[in-house]
Amino acid sequence: MDSKKFNLTTDPWIKVVTAENNQEKTVSLIDLFENASSYRQLAGDMHSQDLALLRLLLAILTTVYSRVDADGEQYSWLEGDIKSPENLEIDLDTFEDDEGEEILFTTWDQLYQAGHFSAAVTDYLKGHTADFEFFGDRPFYQASTEDYDALVPENRKVAAGKGQVLVKQMNRRISESAHTPDIFTPKSGEAKNEVSLDELVRWVIAYQNFTGVTDKTKVVTEEKFSNSGGWIYRLNPVFAKGKTLFDTLMLNLVLVDTRQNGTEYALQKPVWEAKSVRDYVAQRKALILPDNLAELYTTWSRLLHIEWQDGQPMILSAGIPTFAYEDALIEPMTTWKLDKKTNAYRPAGKSLRSLGIAMWRNFGQYVKVRRQDDMHEPGIVIWLRALKQKQLIAHDAPLFLNSVTLISDGNATSQSPAAEVVDDMELQADVLFDDELTERWPIRIEGVIETTQTIGNDYYHFATDIGKIRNLDTRTFASGMSAKFYEQLNGPFKEWLSSLRGQDDRDAKINLWKAELEKIVIKAVDDEMQASSPRDVRGISDDHGRPLNIFTAKNHLMYNVRRDLDLEKE
Repeated sequence: MDSKKFNLTTDPWIKVVTAENNQEKTVSLIDLFENASSYRQLAGDMHSQDLALLRLLLAILTTVYSRVDADGEQYSWLEGDIKSPENLEIDLDTFEDDEGEEILFTTWDQLYQAGHFSAAVTDYLKGHTADFEFFGDRPFYQASTEDYDALVPENRKVAAGKGQVLVKQMNRRISESAHTPDIFTPKSGEAKNEVSLDELVRWVIAYQNFTGVTDKTKVVTEEKFSNSGGWIYRLNPVFAKGKTLFDTLMLNLVLVDTRQNGTEYALQKPVWEAKSVRDYVAQRKALILPDNLAELYTTWSRLLHIEWQDGQPMILSAGIPTFAYEDALIEPMTTWKLDKKTNAYRPAGKSLRSLGIAMWRNFGQYVKVRRQDDMHEPGIVIWLRALKQKQLIAHDAPLFLNSVTLISDGNATSQSPAAEVVDDMELQADVLFDDELTERWPIRIEGVIETTQTIGNDYYHFATDIGKIRNLDTRTFASGMSAKFYEQLNGPFKEWLSSLRGQDDRDAKINLWKAELEKIVIKAVDDEMQASSPRDVRGISDDHGRPLNIFTAKNHLMYNVRRDLDLEKE
């Protein structure tokens, strides 16, 4: 099988949806970049797999356009030949004198206005064809037999066949271990380990980003370390989505570090440009956080080696030391939370406990509502704000913030995927980045969300009363009713968000939502009333000896709703 050829630059392996007729199509890297505006979106086996592929595509674009402008001309501040990236150096004085940041913004703008990527991307891929070969001496995202054997313990070398990761473990739609069968999967029996070559390529990339910790083999290091999960696995991912794949790639193409106190301009170093696999692993042992996005986006969590038996892969895996998440603010695709004990920022990861909480309910994690807040906005939001301030995107442009989260089971010894959550928010640029001092939309939106969640609490207490009347486990019952209530809120609230405009009368718009919210509460209560039983009507005595039935519970709820929405005044 080693003589087989499969090159990611020219062979089709990426699934996309065409913009013209919404048909699925499988394309190569070169095809994708040359026709990105003709594709609506990535369409892989899972949304989280698409996110991993998106980051790979962005690593290629970031590498190319940090070296050449939209016309394919090498930037003045780069010394050396871009065809030999290992010899490239930056003259920071020239970068500053030539206003390098403005030139990079100009490159972005010219590409965006053109509506397609320049020939430089295809030229780069053709120049690095060997780096994207899935087989051979240096297989893509893998280690050769010689490199693998040189980096793992003696008893874990390829010939020993130990430390295998089965295809069904790598396939995140199955994620089945060798000992615990997963019944509810899209494949059964031996078919779980069967995979086409294009699908395997996609899963190898996804696995490097969303690795669990069931494997025990590690590369040899002087100090002991624990295998960690894939880098994206512990993030709360957020990225921008456009109308086409070209738009999506451009909106997420961060060419300038727009963070306050951001790092100096750095050379992009995707993993395939490392001198060798052994050099890359040696660098990783130093636990140094990457200073460039291309390296971060192509980070490996495992040293993988694939042997081929009867046309099917036998995959060996060894853990690699990874850098810390604390203050890794170069990562643009996550929300952050401040650890009060260490005063360091950590990714605000999602867990099974927060499974049902929609993005809009955590609006303040995505947008800095108050300037004095110590929250740190996602880097992608900071980038979009910079584009808007420089008028590179229209003030009335609809911006979609998307989130794709693969949530683990929470088990420290496995971290197997338990759920995938996909969500989005649409806001107009003028609303998301409203700088009006007194009437800023973000502050008003946060206030509306707080009011909405107060009504959610009122409804939870109503559900608790119903649970008491029915002699049920009130906590479980109320949580279930509350979750159903928020599901009814999600669609209408997202529609309200997307309807906001910079020139709107804030109070009028907020009152519209309050009126809609009251209608949703009334409908939810009426639905519960229609399902009531004689016991609900008869009721019980509460802790104070007062009658508690479905009617008194409803009256109490509606009183609280009118009070908390302050509807009389309006």
